[in-house]
Formats: sequence, C-alpha cells, structure tokens
Amino acid sequence: MRKFEKITFEQFKKDIADDKELYEEYSLPKRETKYAAAYDFYALFDYTLKPGEIKKIPTGIKVSMESDDALLLVDRSSMGFKYNVRMCNQVGVIDADYYNNKNNNGHMWIRIQNEGTEDYVVKKGDGMCQGMFIKYLVVDNEETDFIDRESDY
Repeated sequence: MRKFEKITFEQFKKDIADDKELYEEYSLPKRETKYAAAYDFYALFDYTLKPGEIKKIPTGIKVSMESDDALLLVDRSSMGFKYNVRMCNQVGVIDADYYNNKNNNGHMWIRIQNEGTEDYVVKKGDGMCQGMFIKYLVVDNEETDFIDRESDY
C-alpha cells in the first residue's frame, strides 16, 4: 500500500522541534488537482534562501510503498523556472526499504540551492517540492545477495 505518514513525534523532536502543536498541524503531501502526476510537499515553517545559499529542509514525512515502487522527489516547476532555485541532487530517489529506517524513521529531507539573484522566500504551508511514484524494473540475472538498509541516505 502506498501512503504518506508523519514521522514519529520522537523523530520530529530530534530533527525539527519539540513542538507538539506544529507536529499536529502540518499536512501530508497531496495532489492539488485531479490529474496531477505528483504530490505536493509543504513547508513546515517559513524560510528564506539568499542568492547562493543552500539549505537542508525537513519534510516531516515518511512514505510506505510497494516493493517495486520508488518515490521521486523533484522541484516544483516554479522553483527553477521563476526563481532559479533547485534541489541540489536534482531528483531524490526514495526506495521502499527507506520506510521506518532505524536511523531516522524514514524521514525525507530536501536540500535546495538558490542560484538566482533574489531572496527565495517560502512561507509555512507553501509547496516546496513534489513527489511522484514510479514502478521500476530489475534485470533478470540479478544477484540477490542483498544487505539490509542501515544508512539514512
């Protein structure tokens, strides 16, 4: 089953703030229109990125999905087109086994950079990135001596 969830409050306190009210009020990602291909992720708080600045931004979100799914985290179109702001890794690939990762509860973060000439201002509740589920394929002759996910990246 595909679903977004809030990270645990314990992880929220560790990564963001010991603020139960903020934890209770923020929203899970959602599609804004019937035919939207991606789910909008919303800012937990106000922030400003100065020209040339890079920030790591918490989403407060984890995701459960089918074993042959991945979630792609990508820029919102307006970020790059209007403001010349982009995610540092361009596309974040979230694997199914990242969910409930023992090191960080599966908490997804984004890292963005302002390559524009003006401050990039994000208000609490604004869309800050978007996530799209995809199915992926594997090769038929793949070796299956896999390790368990241990890291938080």
